[in-house]
Amino acid sequence: MFSQIKTSAKNREIVVDLTRKFNLGAENVIARIAIAYSLKSGVRFNPMDAKDSGGKEYSRSVLFGGNDFLYTAMMCTYYGISENDKDLARYFKMHLDDGLERIANDVKNNPNLVGFDYLFDRINDGLGEICPN
Repeated sequence: MFSQIKTSAKNREIVVDLTRKFNLGAENVIARIAIAYSLKSGVRFNPMDAKDSGGKEYSRSVLFGGNDFLYTAMMCTYYGISENDKDLARYFKMHLDDGLERIANDVKNNPNLVGFDYLFDRINDGLGEICPN
Protein backbone atom coordinates (compact mmCIF):
# COMPACT_ATOMS: atom_id res chain seq x y z
CA MET A 1 0.00 0.00 0.00
CA PHE A 2 1.10 3.54 -0.66
CA SER A 3 0.89 6.45 1.71
CA GLN A 4 1.30 9.51 -0.57
CA ILE A 5 0.68 10.64 -4.13
CA LYS A 6 2.10 13.71 -5.83
CA THR A 7 0.82 15.43 -8.94
CA SER A 8 3.19 16.46 -11.69
CA ALA A 9 4.84 19.86 -11.25
CA LYS A 10 2.67 21.25 -14.05
CA ASN A 11 -0.48 20.24 -12.20
CA ARG A 12 0.44 21.96 -8.92
CA GLU A 13 -0.98 25.23 -10.24
CA ILE A 14 -3.90 23.52 -11.98
CA VAL A 15 -5.11 22.09 -8.65
CA VAL A 16 -5.15 25.57 -7.11
CA ASP A 17 -6.79 27.20 -10.15
CA LEU A 18 -9.54 24.60 -10.49
CA THR A 19 -10.27 24.58 -6.77
CA ARG A 20 -10.65 28.36 -6.88
CA LYS A 21 -12.68 28.32 -10.13
CA PHE A 22 -15.15 25.75 -8.83
CA ASN A 23 -15.13 27.06 -5.24
CA LEU A 24 -14.81 23.53 -3.88
CA GLY A 25 -13.11 24.22 -0.57
CA ALA A 26 -10.23 21.83 0.00
CA GLU A 27 -7.98 20.93 -2.93
CA ASN A 28 -8.52 17.21 -2.42
CA VAL A 29 -12.07 17.58 -3.76
CA ILE A 30 -10.94 18.47 -7.30
CA ALA A 31 -8.34 15.71 -7.06
CA ARG A 32 -11.04 13.12 -6.33
CA ILE A 33 -13.15 14.42 -9.20
CA ALA A 34 -10.12 14.35 -11.51
CA ILE A 35 -9.40 10.68 -10.78
CA ALA A 36 -13.00 9.70 -11.49
CA TYR A 37 -13.12 11.86 -14.64
CA SER A 38 -9.97 10.25 -15.98
CA LEU A 39 -11.29 6.74 -15.29
CA LYS A 40 -14.54 7.63 -17.04
CA SER A 41 -12.60 8.75 -20.12
CA GLY A 42 -11.52 5.16 -20.72
CA VAL A 43 -7.80 5.93 -21.00
CA ARG A 44 -5.45 3.20 -19.80
CA PHE A 45 -1.92 3.88 -18.66
CA ASN A 46 1.29 1.94 -18.49
CA PRO A 47 2.58 2.36 -14.92
CA MET A 48 6.11 2.89 -16.22
CA ASP A 49 4.98 6.09 -17.98
CA ALA A 50 4.33 8.05 -14.78
CA LYS A 51 5.27 11.74 -15.05
CA ASP A 52 7.33 13.71 -12.61
CA SER A 53 6.15 14.02 -9.03
CA GLY A 54 7.13 17.59 -8.31
CA GLY A 55 3.63 18.93 -7.63
CA LYS A 56 0.95 18.90 -4.97
CA GLU A 57 1.35 16.10 -2.44
CA TYR A 58 -1.61 14.26 -0.94
CA SER A 59 -1.54 11.71 1.82
CA ARG A 60 -3.76 8.75 1.09
CA SER A 61 -6.13 9.66 3.93
CA VAL A 62 -6.48 13.29 2.77
CA LEU A 63 -6.89 12.39 -0.89
CA PHE A 64 -9.59 9.75 -0.36
CA GLY A 65 -10.97 10.59 3.06
CA GLY A 66 -13.25 7.84 4.30
CA ASN A 67 -13.73 6.55 0.76
CA ASP A 68 -10.31 4.96 0.33
CA PHE A 69 -11.84 1.52 -0.21
CA LEU A 70 -14.15 2.87 -2.93
CA TYR A 71 -11.40 4.53 -4.97
CA THR A 72 -9.16 1.50 -4.53
CA ALA A 73 -11.95 -0.80 -5.69
CA MET A 74 -12.59 1.37 -8.76
CA MET A 75 -8.94 1.43 -9.75
CA CYS A 76 -8.37 -2.26 -9.10
CA THR A 77 -11.48 -3.20 -11.07
CA TYR A 78 -10.52 -0.87 -13.92
CA TYR A 79 -7.07 -2.44 -14.30
CA GLY A 80 -7.90 -5.93 -13.10
CA ILE A 81 -5.33 -5.77 -10.31
CA SER A 82 -5.32 -6.47 -6.57
CA GLU A 83 -5.17 -3.79 -3.92
CA ASN A 84 -1.63 -4.98 -3.14
CA ASP A 85 -0.36 -4.41 -6.68
CA LYS A 86 2.97 -2.59 -6.63
CA ASP A 87 1.77 -0.18 -9.35
CA LEU A 88 -1.48 0.92 -7.71
CA ALA A 89 -0.05 4.27 -6.59
CA ARG A 90 1.28 4.94 -10.10
CA TYR A 91 -2.15 4.32 -11.61
CA PHE A 92 -3.71 6.75 -9.13
CA LYS A 93 -1.04 9.34 -9.85
CA MET A 94 -1.45 9.05 -13.63
CA HIS A 95 -5.25 9.28 -13.45
CA LEU A 96 -5.00 12.22 -11.07
CA ASP A 97 -2.70 14.09 -13.46
CA ASP A 98 -4.75 13.10 -16.51
CA GLY A 99 -8.04 14.14 -14.91
CA LEU A 100 -6.67 17.50 -13.79
CA GLU A 101 -5.39 18.18 -17.30
CA ARG A 102 -8.72 17.15 -18.86
CA ILE A 103 -10.71 19.42 -16.56
CA ALA A 104 -8.25 22.29 -17.10
CA ASN A 105 -8.62 21.89 -20.88
CA ASP A 106 -12.42 21.92 -20.58
CA VAL A 107 -12.20 25.16 -18.61
CA LYS A 108 -9.64 26.67 -21.00
CA ASN A 109 -11.84 25.87 -23.99
CA ASN A 110 -14.87 27.40 -22.30
CA PRO A 111 -13.80 30.14 -19.85
CA ASN A 112 -17.43 31.02 -19.07
CA LEU A 113 -18.10 27.66 -17.46
CA VAL A 114 -19.94 27.87 -14.20
CA GLY A 115 -18.32 25.48 -11.75
CA PHE A 116 -21.31 23.57 -10.45
CA ASP A 117 -23.00 23.40 -13.87
CA TYR A 118 -19.86 21.85 -15.31
CA LEU A 119 -19.55 19.34 -12.48
CA PHE A 120 -23.25 18.40 -12.61
CA ASP A 121 -23.01 17.90 -16.38
CA ARG A 122 -20.02 15.55 -15.94
CA ILE A 123 -21.80 13.64 -13.17
CA ASN A 124 -24.95 13.38 -15.29
CA ASP A 125 -22.90 12.10 -18.24
CA GLY A 126 -21.29 9.45 -16.05
CA LEU A 127 -24.56 8.37 -14.48
CA GLY A 128 -26.14 8.17 -17.92
CA GLU A 129 -23.50 5.66 -18.94
CA ILE A 130 -24.02 3.35 -15.97
CA CYS A 131 -27.79 3.85 -15.60
CA PRO A 132 -29.23 4.39 -19.10
CA ASN A 133 -32.95 5.15 -19.25
